Amino acid sequence: MTPRAVLTYETWTLQPDREPDAEPVLYAMQCAIDGEASPPSEDFTEPQDWLLQHCGRHPSHHTYREIITRPWRAWRHST
Repeated sequence: MTPRAVLTYETWTLQPDREPDAEPVLYAMQCAIDGEASPPSEDFTEPQDWLLQHCGRHPSHHTYREIITRPWRAWRHST
């Protein structure tokens, strides 16, 4: 008997995980000039406060990145 391959094509769905046990969405800000970043927080005002303090210490740093860590989930559809 020779081995044979069986191929199946399946449909998957992907969406943000909003289940009660999902990991929290985390926010952070990163300075694009020196790479320093705020600690991640569930409350976006904490990274904003960090950014304003960083601007105060480094007046020439004007460019920042928002970093959002959002949990996602994927599942396969039954056929």
